[in-house]
Amino acid sequence: MANSKTLAPQMRPLIDKVGFPHTMEQTEAFIARVKELSGDQWEARRNACHIKADTSWKVAICPHDDYSYVGYLYPLVLQNLKSKTVFIFGVAHKAGLFNLSDNLIFDDFATWHGIKNPVPVSGLRKALLAKIPETSYEVHQPMQQAEHSVEAMLPILQYYNNEAEIVPILVPPMPFDKMTRIAAELTEAIAAIASERHLKWGEDFSMLITTDAVHYGDQGWGNNNQCKRFGVDKEGYMETVEFENHLIDDCLAGRIDESHLHAFFDQTVDSANYQLHKWPWCGRYSVPFGLLTMYKLAKKMNLPVPEGKLLGYSTSITHDPVPVADLGGMGVTAPANLRHWVGYAALGYV
Repeated sequence: MANSKTLAPQMRPLIDKVGFPHTMEQTEAFIARVKELSGDQWEARRNACHIKADTSWKVAICPHDDYSYVGYLYPLVLQNLKSKTVFIFGVAHKAGLFNLSDNLIFDDFATWHGIKNPVPVSGLRKALLAKIPETSYEVHQPMQQAEHSVEAMLPILQYYNNEAEIVPILVPPMPFDKMTRIAAELTEAIAAIASERHLKWGEDFSMLITTDAVHYGDQGWGNNNQCKRFGVDKEGYMETVEFENHLIDDCLAGRIDESHLHAFFDQTVDSANYQLHKWPWCGRYSVPFGLLTMYKLAKKMNLPVPEGKLLGYSTSITHDPVPVADLGGMGVTAPANLRHWVGYAALGYV
């Protein structure tokens, strides 16, 4: 695969200074407000999911929408991502603009912006690319620079894990059979590197998958009937949330295998054209790809498949937004109402 790699800036520039914090002061203020507004709920979910101080996710799924809307789910997930190296499977929202599909997308930056100090890109990226077939990936700086889903993870990740290094991997549209093949190739590479360097999964490295759940309503999403399948009144909202919870429980939570992930793909990706959605999760590719890698890696390393816990599900209209307008330019990037809202699923796998 011919790479569109050019002489890259050392640090990947920020793309969103409104929806996400980009300084320590903003992040500390956000955490403080979340504790004040949702601290009881946050603690209740930690207790219900038996999350301890030393719990370390092998894999996690985290939303990437505006911090004001996602609220306590950000720290609920990212507080227990403790490994030094984090492989981040992000969405490629603008893949179509760059005519990208069917292959993983890597970056070539040395660091990403952090709230304390630059977030290093792990040397494992170079090791991975030396082992994955060149036909299965592309290094594409413009796509990585335009994408916001990985960037959203870094403020809270670094807040709790200052030593974290990352390997950003974007997953654009691809059919399930291609996804399965490339996940197997990535698994072989990770397993080989882990063996060579004596790395332990959940201690030395982990995986973070980022996605927002359903994008719903009849305003702002284009003329797509799937975004308003159940209607846009209160009853439609409740039906949509119920559908979402069934999708998560049936396909993503618990001890999953490839059949669960194929079912998720079939329910979210159009059967006639894999570039289109059937049910509008933006992570309809990043989620099954990341979890296929998890499943295959567990089998390759002769480990139990990590079990998924649904830490929480909410939407941009479940609760009042966390107030952030006074935090150095932070705010929201889209409306939130019955006619335009987004779902958020948070899961941890141990």
